[in-house]
Amino acid sequence: MNEQNMNQTPCIAVAIDGPAGAGKSTIARRVAQELGFLYVDTGAIYRTVGYHMSLMGIGPKDKDGIERCIDDVNIEIVYQDGVQHMILNGQDVTELIRTPEMSMMASGVSAQPCVRAYLLDMQRQLARTHNVVMDGRDIGTVVLPHAQVKVYLTASAEVRADRRWKELTAKGEQVRFEDVYTDVVKRDEQDMNRKIAPLKCADDAELLDCSYLTVDQVVAEVKEIIRRKTAQ
Repeated sequence: MNEQNMNQTPCIAVAIDGPAGAGKSTIARRVAQELGFLYVDTGAIYRTVGYHMSLMGIGPKDKDGIERCIDDVNIEIVYQDGVQHMILNGQDVTELIRTPEMSMMASGVSAQPCVRAYLLDMQRQLARTHNVVMDGRDIGTVVLPHAQVKVYLTASAEVRADRRWKELTAKGEQVRFEDVYTDVVKRDEQDMNRKIAPLKCADDAELLDCSYLTVDQVVAEVKEIIRRKTAQ
């Protein structure tokens, strides 16, 4: 199946799951762009909720506080030149949510049932009305369990921490690799052991270890998986 035909096929859903720092967003964004699909960064959605809670002084494990404030969260997803922007109550918070603190907040609030219920319909509606590449922690297992294509993208904790450290230092942030590595391991443990929708590889997902692959190689592998799955 060529790319043009794939674009004409309605509602193809590609679910890319995996641990923090595996490169899901980078790969999903590239694949979506090259195939003409809509890219949905679900992690950014949870980060946005976490950012709102932090503004309200509510911690990621404050179940009562989160339930009290979740209805005050008004999220819009806007695409500018193909880039997903997160709008929280009228403010573009796309850059503000890209910090280690918001990463941990996202992991915490995403474990709250009220947050998952609030955002589930938004994510599924996008998949019902668009060809999508959606990345996150539980897309193939919970959000889109019937997705035609599921990929579990992973890499070693050391590789993922190194990528994250380079990303942060490139932005001028003064962070130690050891601290970033500790955050990655802590995030893995938190995501994999949470009671609600833990991070795991779906039984019908293709496992892809990208520890020693270039971005171009991973993109090619994922596109090949999509071709194969959608041609069946």
